[in-house]
Amino acid sequence: MADHLWSGRFSAKPAAALDAINKSIAFDLRLWPQDIEGSRAHAAMLAHIGLLTTDERDAILQGLSAVRAEFEAGTFVVHDEDEDIHMAVERRLTELVGEPGKKLHTGRSRNDQVATDLRLFARDAIDDLSCRGRGVLLRLTELAVAHAADPLPAYTHLQRGMPTTLGHHLMAWAAMLWRDLDRLADARRRANISPLGSGACVGSSFPLDRALTADALGFAGLTTNSLDGVSDRDFVCDLLYACAMMALHLSRIGEEVVLWCTQEFAFLTLGDAVTTGSSMMPNKKNPDGAELLRGKAGRVLGDLVGFMATLKGLPLTYNKDLQEDKEPLFDAVDTLRLGLDMTMALLEGATFHTERMRAACSQGVNATDFCEALVRAGLPLRTAHHQTGRLVALAFARGSELQDLPLDEVRSVAPDATAEMLADLQVDRLLASKTLLGGTAPESVRKAAEALRAALLETQTHPHGGA
Repeated sequence: MADHLWSGRFSAKPAAALDAINKSIAFDLRLWPQDIEGSRAHAAMLAHIGLLTTDERDAILQGLSAVRAEFEAGTFVVHDEDEDIHMAVERRLTELVGEPGKKLHTGRSRNDQVATDLRLFARDAIDDLSCRGRGVLLRLTELAVAHAADPLPAYTHLQRGMPTTLGHHLMAWAAMLWRDLDRLADARRRANISPLGSGACVGSSFPLDRALTADALGFAGLTTNSLDGVSDRDFVCDLLYACAMMALHLSRIGEEVVLWCTQEFAFLTLGDAVTTGSSMMPNKKNPDGAELLRGKAGRVLGDLVGFMATLKGLPLTYNKDLQEDKEPLFDAVDTLRLGLDMTMALLEGATFHTERMRAACSQGVNATDFCEALVRAGLPLRTAHHQTGRLVALAFARGSELQDLPLDEVRSVAPDATAEMLADLQVDRLLASKTLLGGTAPESVRKAAEALRAALLETQTHPHGGA
């Protein structure tokens, strides 16, 4: 029996069920770039320490280049005996270069090989997601500056609370996603450690130069315990958590887009390119993309929770359960990538109805500011709050705004009220007064957007820094 690279100890072929459940080639095939990259570094190191001749090294490197070319051209053929991407690459390499290909695995186990490949994949995925995330954030800063002074109700409990601006609201979206970039950067830092040289579990008796391969692969350091090196998947959980949080934030953005597109809100119209119609109702224009931002978040959360359940209780070191790390990671990365692209498309095709938003800054949204004006006049907060509440009820009963009530009637409830207090309830004046750091004053919003934009442009130059 010679179907499998490990078959020397066995006298019977695997049962069909074992073969089916054991194979990962169907999904880990996408690790081929990382597997070839890791193998090139390992081959160069083996030659450096004298375990390969220069000719053998060159043959292996040329063979790996040929294997890469087959993958890139879509002509690589998976064989039945290829359990995983590592076996597939080594098997094809040996077909191409002969005996030198059989030496590539010297000092290496699939246990440290897959841990290395997956860290390389995580690093590449984080860089891609971070780039897309920065694009969305840059678009949000542009919109925030453009709408820094456009009034919009701020909601609590989905009830109108106080006036804010559309720009300030968009910067709240940006603040969530900026933290997500920081989480991705932190996940990258922990993923960027080389386990190569950990072997199957206890390292190797060969004089492997772990620092050489780590440097060749761009890792920032080395794992310090071989048992942990082959079995650690914390970095996968870190990335899954970062993906889940970002997907959750995209979900919240999606929900607000859905609400704002309703005829009841009518704050936003999405472009035809990012909406769909109904198969039955010709009048419909559905924000399906925004709805799916909500729905996909549950999927990514499931990837995180499912894999953490897989890890729970695993003994050291490597167990085949760890094969289950790839599908949730691949799914979370792919889903989040699509979500970021969808968010960008929504923002590019959005038309904000700012006059409708301004008109919605009514029905008592300036009551808190009037209450604070009474406090500044010397009233205790609770007294001012009670008086303002009575005036709001009176205004609602009359279908009026608080500032439009006659001054004498206002004073019958709040004797310290003045005409200037009522005049100051005009929405633009209220917005301009919120100049505290993080506040909604238009000038503050512009400064915050410009500062974030500068930070984003800096991370494009140094993309692995945190937020």
